[in-house]
Amino acid sequence: MSADGATGARGRPRARTAAGLVEGRTGPGGTAVFLGIPYAAPPVGALRFAAPAPPAAWDGVRDCAHYGPTAPKVPYPDTFAALLPDPAIPGDDCLNLNVWTPDPAPGARLPVMVWIHGGAHTRGSSAVPVYDGSAFARDGVVLVSCNFRLGVLGYGLFPDAPANRGLLDQIAALAWVRDNIAAFGGDPDRVTVFGESAGAISIGALLAAPRAAGLFTRAVLQSGAPEVLPRPRVRAMVRRMASLLKVDATAAAFTATPLPDLLAAQAAVLRRSGPLIAGPAFGLVTDPGTVPADPLDTLCAAASSGEVPLLLGWTTEEYRLWLAPTGGMRLLDRLGPLAVALARARAGADRAAVRALRTALPAAGPAELAGQLLTDRLLRDPLRRLAGARRAAPSFLYEFGWPSGVPGLGACHALELGFVFDTLSVPEAAWLAGPDTPQALADEMHAAWVRFAVTGDPGWAAWNGDGPPKVFGGPSPDREGAPVVTRRALP
Repeated sequence: MSADGATGARGRPRARTAAGLVEGRTGPGGTAVFLGIPYAAPPVGALRFAAPAPPAAWDGVRDCAHYGPTAPKVPYPDTFAALLPDPAIPGDDCLNLNVWTPDPAPGARLPVMVWIHGGAHTRGSSAVPVYDGSAFARDGVVLVSCNFRLGVLGYGLFPDAPANRGLLDQIAALAWVRDNIAAFGGDPDRVTVFGESAGAISIGALLAAPRAAGLFTRAVLQSGAPEVLPRPRVRAMVRRMASLLKVDATAAAFTATPLPDLLAAQAAVLRRSGPLIAGPAFGLVTDPGTVPADPLDTLCAAASSGEVPLLLGWTTEEYRLWLAPTGGMRLLDRLGPLAVALARARAGADRAAVRALRTALPAAGPAELAGQLLTDRLLRDPLRRLAGARRAAPSFLYEFGWPSGVPGLGACHALELGFVFDTLSVPEAAWLAGPDTPQALADEMHAAWVRFAVTGDPGWAAWNGDGPPKVFGGPSPDREGAPVVTRRALP
């Protein structure tokens, strides 16, 4: 057997990376699975707030049969932890990635998909069971997923450290794919990036980042639009943490602070932020070295941005994930017209927008109207703007409308993930989707993502600037305690 042999002495698959030989394990249907491959050096010590550095080479064979460490993070509050699995695996070597491939032989030249997870830039990892890539490998795609720095470690703004380190990590992972994926049977010239929520926001930035140019050929943005946060807001997060820690608001001081103390301070300041309010948060900022200008403005103005086909979409009731479990829906309904007025002001919508929603959703109460106004502001409007501004390559719009079996969640944020990955059989998928999930819908949606990666066409007409998106699921029969989706696709 050669040093680059397809299998090792134990019959396990092997592949050679630029840093050394890795050995994975055999997955379902004879696919090959490699987990926890380092694409950058551990971000510890002097590298805690530095740009990602190349991984050290190793001798012999590296065991890559298990997920590697996840990025340091704070856990979800209990309300959301019951719905969103987020395993934490300890260890310093958290800048790692995973590969599922149907054929690890060099030269197979299979299409590649790279998954960038969500989690509000502060949580999540590639080890979430719903993100298992076996179904993509089963269907002829090499699936890659990666970890990257989160929260203050990835997105805290300091005067003595590069900005957007989490995005720099993602660029380093994509560069690893370019340089190494052929050894796993992938084609570096056919790479589709796809992500959800903060992962989709990251992809919006990658589309606009000069340093990411040429690293992928297609992109999928699920429930996240290109955006940047005001630099003063992110800097304020760091200053609040520094005040709690009683240290300077610098990377040097935060490097000298024990990691558990940093995470405790981060957890404290995160309690004052959220996706539907204007509070502070960690996230991407404009920066000359990574994202020189607002990515949505850049993409809508630059002719070259139209060279990458896009698949863009949302769920019908995104807001229910953030409002229903916390009692926010009941509170907004009690506020009545005031809730709608506040949401209209936050969304910058006029009265005509409210009238249009009332026509589309005649049974909607104040909470639903407010949630839909904010979903328009955060997702539908910017994604339609992005799709409408692109002419050189097609854009395809979708809406996921199947309501969860968990009472109150409806067709909420992140619900589509188990369908895209075809992992409804994973126990954790039921946390958000509930029982009795329709496998036929997963078959349809997963196949569309595969088609887009293989051909650039998911199977329906490109958006022409008007008309409804492609709908997955649509209204379902009412379940006890669950809302009814009253319209297949909102305007």
